[in-house]
Amino acid sequence: MPQLRTALAQTNPTVGDLAGNSTRIVEWARRAADAGAHVAVFSEMTLTGYPVEDLVLRPAFVEASCRAVDELAGRLQQAGCGEVLIVVGYLDSDEQGPRNSVAACYRGEVVGRQAKHHLPNYGVFDERRHFVPGRNLDVLRLHGVDIGMVICEDLWQDGGPVSALAAAGVDLIVAPNASPYERAKDDIRLPLIAERAREAGVPVAYCNQVGGQDDLVFDGDSFVTDGAGAVLARAPQFTEHLLVTDLELPSTGGTGGTFRGLEVRRRELSGQPVAPYEPLRAPEVREPLSDHAEVWSALVLGLGDYVRKNGFDSVIFGLSGGIDSAVTAALAVDALGPDAVHGVSMPSGYSSEHSKADAAELARRLGCGFRSEPIDAMVRTYVEQLGLTGVAEENIQARVRGMMLMALSNAEGHLVLATGNKTEIAVGYSTLYGDSVGAFAPIKDVFKTHVWELARWRNAEADKRGETPPIPENSITKPPSAELRPGQLDTDSLPDYALLDDVLDDYVEGDRGFAELRAAGFDPDTIDRVVRMVDAAEYKRRQYPPGTKITFKAFGRDRRLPITNAWRELH
Repeated sequence: MPQLRTALAQTNPTVGDLAGNSTRIVEWARRAADAGAHVAVFSEMTLTGYPVEDLVLRPAFVEASCRAVDELAGRLQQAGCGEVLIVVGYLDSDEQGPRNSVAACYRGEVVGRQAKHHLPNYGVFDERRHFVPGRNLDVLRLHGVDIGMVICEDLWQDGGPVSALAAAGVDLIVAPNASPYERAKDDIRLPLIAERAREAGVPVAYCNQVGGQDDLVFDGDSFVTDGAGAVLARAPQFTEHLLVTDLELPSTGGTGGTFRGLEVRRRELSGQPVAPYEPLRAPEVREPLSDHAEVWSALVLGLGDYVRKNGFDSVIFGLSGGIDSAVTAALAVDALGPDAVHGVSMPSGYSSEHSKADAAELARRLGCGFRSEPIDAMVRTYVEQLGLTGVAEENIQARVRGMMLMALSNAEGHLVLATGNKTEIAVGYSTLYGDSVGAFAPIKDVFKTHVWELARWRNAEADKRGETPPIPENSITKPPSAELRPGQLDTDSLPDYALLDDVLDDYVEGDRGFAELRAAGFDPDTIDRVVRMVDAAEYKRRQYPPGTKITFKAFGRDRRLPITNAWRELH
């Protein structure tokens, strides 16, 4: 049987950085060559970064991508990678329009170009707006092995390009992907790819992007299956990695032609089998992370990449002593290191002593920057000059805090983080231009009950390592409060968080209506109360900063509802 060593390079590109991404590709290709790989596969649109969104509509960007891929082929040859078939995702274009494509580079030239056929247009994807679908499938014969290529969504389609490649008689399918992370994604992704491998009867090498891009985060988790769908090798999650695998592939000697409307083009690159080589001692198979570890890693990577890729070195946010700011602080320290994290306690006349003490203790445990800036005098000026009472007096406290954080950001160059969670954002339990200020919201897609779970998990992990748990127990166990008036508790304005999160999970993520929510066992008055709060808060959500997506349906590009909207769920 012909042998072939494959390398999957799950790397972290930056959207728009063609020069930097090209250099990164050359560096990782060189590692693949040094590892003895015959084929190296990079992720979907790794040359441009993904998703590029409306950059596709700029002709100069499209032209730059087309030039860059041809230049890249020459650079790979110069770097000593010419004998490795390198599959790279990029943005291509022809007379019909832009295409989400891959280029196969070999011996200094692009020997194959293929565009994505199935363009997803659901959830976070909007590819029908940006691309035109592909028209062909390229099969490249390397060392007697016929290699077919598919791009991301092409793998998800029953009877699609994979079936055409199977009919054409390929021996290996390589699949560049940019598949965003969400909780339990692997429960869907791995079985589906295994099914496609069984459909084709050949191994599938699935290479996924890693890294944060605005509100999306990509988990890597690249893998290789055999023709029966069994996992042969698997990369770690949430880190750049080169997964090298040896394959023995029976050459089927397929032919070209047209299958199910797709033209299969073949090109022979090197017909001779590879010289015998020392096989790897054992394939690398990394176990997937636990649910909490996976989510924490996603939030850390998403936050860290947002900060670094946007040119910041440090972050600043309010430390209230509560659970949300505590988890945000722990995430920030894990993502950026304690020296880059700055917490600000901004007590008012209603702030409790335990909240101030908990904030200081959290900063001590994390080793991050901490200062206290009382807001009483500033609040008093607004209250007295404008005669504020009630909600207006409460909210001016939050807005003074927001103004202070933005002032410190301007003065010291920190990026401001908003610390709100998904539950609060869903029901509008936040103050516009107050606690909602910031450039990024790390736990925006984390329900309140999940915030508590993550805090307990992070402390338990620290215990396992013999470290001091970062989050004070009091911040986890005390009743949550905004402390904007004497004795205030969140439950004064909201249902119990466990109940509230259950309703929100069905209404926001499940799009269930009143009848379905009632059939699920929720009290009609609770349903009506929660639904009204959610619907009335759309204008606030539109002005909330982006945050890492971890659920099936996050606020933002996943859920696009009109602000001006007279529709209401009825009893």
